[in-house]
Amino acid sequence: MQFEIVKKQMQIIKRAVKSPEENISLDGSLLLKAENGEIGETLRFWESSEYFVCLGRAGKEENECFTDRCKKDGIKILKRISGGGTVLQGPGCLNYSAIISYSRDRRFKNINDTYRIILGSAADSFKEKGREVEFLPVCDLAIDGKKISGNAQARKKKYFLLHGTVLYDFDIEKISYYIKHPPKEPDYRKQRPHSDFVANISLRADEIMETYKGVFLNN
Repeated sequence: MQFEIVKKQMQIIKRAVKSPEENISLDGSLLLKAENGEIGETLRFWESSEYFVCLGRAGKEENECFTDRCKKDGIKILKRISGGGTVLQGPGCLNYSAIISYSRDRRFKNINDTYRIILGSAADSFKEKGREVEFLPVCDLAIDGKKISGNAQARKKKYFLLHGTVLYDFDIEKISYYIKHPPKEPDYRKQRPHSDFVANISLRADEIMETYKGVFLNN
């Protein structure tokens, strides 16, 4: 699956920020800077060295995570600007964040079309690396029915943020300890617990980054 890219320079951010709070807030800051004309399209990758819980914009921590366990273990509970469900971040979970102009493709005005086009392209790119990844609506990538990547969006008038996780060497068992079963789930989950629903992709972080660079820069 391909999508047309307007040939503009896309900034790739290499400067790392260390704390979970900085990483979560930076996505919102970059989106606002793009909307205000201070920067153009931007792509960055990051990975947290510490575990923390990240809620979607409308998420309520008491409904979606075990707050007592988080507090006991010093696990921060943060909220991002995009929608979607609650995730556990930490080592072995690579994040990408893309600030994209609607001028790339008129279909990007539609949230579900955006997922279908971009995540479908990512799935095809992973297949070229020998990994049978599929896009499963609304916003997941999976292998053999197990989720390897969750994605979410935040939107302004000129630009939108698409960001997501890719698990490649993550401690899956920790998810069930800190995160409750979600209040809403995609049909393909079929009420499976985290341990049976989530998986790692067998690629290195640098290989995943090259895949997403190709999705956003080379199509």
